[in-house]
Amino acid sequence: MRLTHLFREFFDSEKAGGIILVVATVLSLLLANSAFQAGYTRLWNYDLAGHSLVHWINDGLMTIFFLLIGLELEREIYQGELLDIKNASLPLFGALGGMLVPAGIFLLFNFGRPTQAGAGIPMATDIAFAIGILSLLGKRVPASLKIFLTALAVIDDLGAIIVIAVFYTTSLSFLNLGMAVGILGVLGVLNRLKVHNLIPYLAGGVLAWYFMLHSGVHAAITGVVLAFVIPFGEGGEKSPSYLLQHFLHKPVAFIILPLFALANTCIALGGDWIGNLGTCNSMGILTGLVAGKPLGIILFTSLAAWLGLAALPEGLKWKHILGAGLLGGIGFTMSIFITLLAFDSNVLVNSSKIAILIASGMAALVGYVTLKMTLPEPVDETRQT
Repeated sequence: MRLTHLFREFFDSEKAGGIILVVATVLSLLLANSAFQAGYTRLWNYDLAGHSLVHWINDGLMTIFFLLIGLELEREIYQGELLDIKNASLPLFGALGGMLVPAGIFLLFNFGRPTQAGAGIPMATDIAFAIGILSLLGKRVPASLKIFLTALAVIDDLGAIIVIAVFYTTSLSFLNLGMAVGILGVLGVLNRLKVHNLIPYLAGGVLAWYFMLHSGVHAAITGVVLAFVIPFGEGGEKSPSYLLQHFLHKPVAFIILPLFALANTCIALGGDWIGNLGTCNSMGILTGLVAGKPLGIILFTSLAAWLGLAALPEGLKWKHILGAGLLGGIGFTMSIFITLLAFDSNVLVNSSKIAILIASGMAALVGYVTLKMTLPEPVDETRQT
């Protein structure tokens, strides 16, 4: 299966970025539980123009991450796996199952409790982390599995964005929301008028972000919407969409996501952190990510195939889909992001983060071992028989 240059670039940047995410997380946890704890915590709470540094990262820089996700999703719809409905159906159904089943499992533990707002936490898949683990298997991974996992994770993130917009918006300022929508609408008109200079789109995007930030809807949503008003054209290497996506790969993978990991895993482990893993909230996250994700993905994809709504890509078997489903349980970035929106209590936020980290580590390990055992060894074409 032929992979486009931009897809390879996206996959490679996410692959390296996933490894850096692991390093950043371990480093942050070590510093937060060392003699440098006070200074390290103070660093992320440093006030900058009325907001903490971690707030600027989560509400500002992460908008750029969502912009990249939107650009990749747009490309997949117009030129990639999501162009052909038959090809798109399998990751689409997989993503749907991978969202609904974990959320349902979380609610089994938490329905009627104050923590039920965290149902969105185990719904998400971390693209960078999942692809980083998949890349460790090297040439054993067929192109069809890379595409399936990437498409599933991108659709999954879109679902998470919709969940954020619908369920984690507490109050609305219709004036600010109207201003943001109006600016994005003007940019859409510029797109239709074939204005291909990126400057008005980026300037308008910053303005739209400012008004969205004050509207009650999470500002990161601006990034996804902005991606779809930036001209795509035929998707060639000179199109604004291509140029921006190409430019953003490395800053997102090597700067923005590691900063997010460092800032949001600054967790001082108290003496009761192991005990907190037995709470309904933590059990919902752990079970939802580690068991709910693969169960939902394999259940919905096999049902879609049985009904004739989707087909298994050539060269893949259901055990490979199961392995990809296990990697889908690596929530990390998006799960932590939703945690920050779901809970106000620092105790709940920190215990949720610990559960996410443990669940993501378990999903990564089990997914890697499963695929290592089921994927065939690559053929060494240099050996002579």
